[in-house]
Amino acid sequence: MAARTLSGVWEAYRIGVAAGIGAGAAVVAAGWLARTRSGMAVAILLGAAIGVVFGFLIDDWTEAVAGAAGGILGGLGAVQIVRGALRRGGTTSGTGILVALAGVGVAALALIPVVGYVEAVGLPAFAARLRKRAPERYAGLRTLARD
Repeated sequence: MAARTLSGVWEAYRIGVAAGIGAGAAVVAAGWLARTRSGMAVAILLGAAIGVVFGFLIDDWTEAVAGAAGGILGGLGAVQIVRGALRRGGTTSGTGILVALAGVGVAALALIPVVGYVEAVGLPAFAARLRKRAPERYAGLRTLARD
């Protein structure tokens, strides 16, 4: 009975690792590709594809599905963060480098038990929170400059 429980814990760990690696791959891809709408879609799909590949390398289809889900969710979150950084004046190369480093960190943190699950769910939630807090654009003094 103890071997079955240990096997279940090990399976849950591997699923979390696959989800976190998929999320990290999507973050790296979004850092470089999220400038355009098509780049956003490619980043999300690339993260999901890398998550599937790592899932199959780790074990079987359950990890592959978790890797794809982590890639999609991580990509959705990272795309919003990158788009916001670029909209507020960030350079493409600077944002790409910083977000790529963050993505590598996300993938590395996925090796900690349960963190992969948290990353896959937390990235979109974090992006939604940042988007809500973003200031609205006002014309401000630009309207006076037209006179």
